[in-house]
Amino acid sequence: MKTPKVTFKEINTLAIPAIIAGIAEPLISLTDIAIIGNVEKNPVEALAAAGIVGSFLSAIIWIVAQTKTAISAIVSQHFGGKRLHAVKTLVPQALFFNLLLSVVIYLSTALIATEIFSLYNAEGLILQYTAEYYTIRAMGYPLTLVTFAIFGVFRGMQNTLWAMKCSLTGAAVNIVLDYILVYGIDGLIPAMHLKGAGYASVCAQFTMLLMALYFYMKKTPFGFKISRKINPQMKNLLLMSVNLFVRTAALNFAIYLANAYATDYGKNYIAAQSILMNIWLFFSFFIDGYANAGNAISGRLLGAKEYNRLWNLSIDICKYAIFIAVILMVVCGVFYDEIGLLFNKEETVLALFSSVFWVVLLMQPVNAVAFMFDGIFKGLGEAKYLRNVLLAATFLGFTPALLIFDYFGMKLYAIWIAFFVWMLVRSLALVIKFRRKYVNAA
Repeated sequence: MKTPKVTFKEINTLAIPAIIAGIAEPLISLTDIAIIGNVEKNPVEALAAAGIVGSFLSAIIWIVAQTKTAISAIVSQHFGGKRLHAVKTLVPQALFFNLLLSVVIYLSTALIATEIFSLYNAEGLILQYTAEYYTIRAMGYPLTLVTFAIFGVFRGMQNTLWAMKCSLTGAAVNIVLDYILVYGIDGLIPAMHLKGAGYASVCAQFTMLLMALYFYMKKTPFGFKISRKINPQMKNLLLMSVNLFVRTAALNFAIYLANAYATDYGKNYIAAQSILMNIWLFFSFFIDGYANAGNAISGRLLGAKEYNRLWNLSIDICKYAIFIAVILMVVCGVFYDEIGLLFNKEETVLALFSSVFWVVLLMQPVNAVAFMFDGIFKGLGEAKYLRNVLLAATFLGFTPALLIFDYFGMKLYAIWIAFFVWMLVRSLALVIKFRRKYVNAA
C-alpha cells in the first residue's frame, strides 16, 4: 500500500501561521528603521545605529534562542511517537534555563555596549546612538528568549497558530508605540527619537510574552513546576543547543563582518546596508515559515519512522518555498525604486541601496532551498551536521569571497556576492546530505 504524502493543507496549516509569526519579528525592526530613517534630526546616523543594533540583537537572539529549535525537535519527535509524557518535566526546565541565560547575556552586554559597538567601527554620534538604543532594547532579552522557547513547544505540538497570534499582537503594539514615542504627541508625550523605538520594542516583547504564557497554560500539558530530577532528554537538548549555538555564531559572524565592512566604507554605506540587511532578514523569516512547518512535521515523521513521507515532504515543501521566493522577487521588482523611499530619503543612501538590491532579490530561490532543508534537519535533530555546514559556508565560502571582492573595491557588491556564495554552499551541502541519508531509508 502506497504511503500517503503530507497534504498541502497539512503543510499550510503550520506554514501560513508560521510565516505570519516569523515576519512579525523582522517587521518590528523594519518599522523601527522606516520610522527612524525619516526623523528630522540626524536621520542617517540614527538609521545606521538602528541597523547596527538590529543586526547585533538578531545575532545574540539567534544564537541563544536555538533552545527553541532543540525543544521543538524533541517535543515533535515525542509527539509523533505518542510519548509526550516523557518530556513533561523537560519543558519547564528548558524555560528556566532560557530565563537564566538571557539575564546573564543582558548583564554582560548592556554594561559594555560602547565597547561592543566600537568593534563595528561605529564612532562619534553613531556610536552614541547605538549604545543608548541597545541598552534599552537589551532589556527585552529575557522576554524574547522565554517567549521563543514557548513558541518551540507550540511548534513541537504541531501548532503555529498560537505563536502567530502572539507575534501579530506584538508587532501591532510596536508599530503604534513607535509612532507615539519616536515622534511624540504635542503637550502629552515628548519626542524620544531613537530611544522611543527601543521602548516600543520592549513593550511589544512584553505583550508577546504575556500572550504566550496564556496559551502555554491553557493549551499545553506542560506547566512551570521545575522537577529537581533532571529530565533524561536534557542532555540531548543541551547537546543540540550547543551545536546550534556554534552554528548560529558562525552565521552571525558573517553578518557582523558584513556590517563592520559597510560601516568602514562610510555612514551612507552602513545606512544602505542596514536597509538591505533588514529586507533580507524579512524575506528570510517570510520563507522560513515553510521551514518551520518542515521542522515540526519532519520531527513527527521521524518519531513515527515514516521515512517515505519524509522524502516526499522535502520535495513538496521546497516547491512551495521557491514559489514564495519568486513572488517576493516579482513584487519587489515592480516596486524596486519605491521600496527604498520607505526607509530613507537621502539620495546617496538610496542610490547605494538601488545599485545592490537586485543581488538580494536574485538569491531568494537559493535561500528558499537552504532554509527548507535547514528547517527539516533541525526537526530531525541533525544539529551537528548543521553546525559543520555553517562553519564551512562562513569560513570557506563567505569570508574568502568578501575579502576577494573587497580587495577589488566592490564594497556593497562584495558583501552581497559573499552572501550569495554563503547561501549556495549551505543549500548544496544540505540537499546532498539529505539525499544520501534519508532517500535510502525511504
